[in-house]
Amino acid sequence: MLLKEIKKIYHIELDAVYPVEEVDSFFYMAIEHYLKLERFVLALEPNYVVTKDEESTLFLVVDKLKKHIPIQYILGAAHFMGLDFNVNTNVLIPRPETEELVSWILNEVNVNQEIAILDIGTGSGCIAITLAKNLPKAKVFALDISKEAILVAKSNAEANNVTVTFLEQNILEEPSLKQKFNIIVSNPPYVRDLEKKEMSANVLEHEPNLALFVSDNNPLVFYKAITNFSVNHLRENGKLFFEINQYLGEQTKELLVGLNYINIKLKKDMYGNDRMLKGEISR
Repeated sequence: MLLKEIKKIYHIELDAVYPVEEVDSFFYMAIEHYLKLERFVLALEPNYVVTKDEESTLFLVVDKLKKHIPIQYILGAAHFMGLDFNVNTNVLIPRPETEELVSWILNEVNVNQEIAILDIGTGSGCIAITLAKNLPKAKVFALDISKEAILVAKSNAEANNVTVTFLEQNILEEPSLKQKFNIIVSNPPYVRDLEKKEMSANVLEHEPNLALFVSDNNPLVFYKAITNFSVNHLRENGKLFFEINQYLGEQTKELLVGLNYINIKLKKDMYGNDRMLKGEISR
């Protein structure tokens, strides 16, 4: 079958479920992943022919997309700040907003400085691994409660050729860490149950609830634990960075104010939503 005919079938099958531009993206991601073809292949070779096996693989992607399975889980891969990450249903799919958080940290750090960094709730490891890749003199630690997530993160560290120390611990139970850090960063669960109605089916049905949701009556539970933990585990002038719930920016900021963090900054993401928070320790 001609590759361009398969692209048409993607739209016939999926345009009623997803925006047209997103269906295009699905198609190009699939041919890049499975066929190792660049997205401009049809411009150069409009009559490109795929084999029966290749055709079956591409149609299997369509079947899964119709079930609202995220394309990243179908491919088993996601991109984050120029790096490739393995992903499965044990970890969240990395988001562009989290790239903004990592970029903010990198802009605040001297690349030649020997520092210690802790990523709390590491998931796929995208934050810790990207920081380790861009800060070769840093010692990077990453913590998560999920054994399955740690396995994914370890595979990603190896694939991206960086050294990260992974710890399977629960931040809500005061981790047994003795060392102190220059930077602590976290993108913890922050979506309230009441916000589920705003979320798409592919997220609700397939991404791990453990990494997403908190109860309506205690939505800042992880932020409280991490803010308190960081008071005792940040070095002098150490910095705490959070990705946050856009609706709870001021409330999250007050946690840092209450514990005498300084130089506190609430920052908006590319969409104009309160999404990132930074505070510093001064002893």
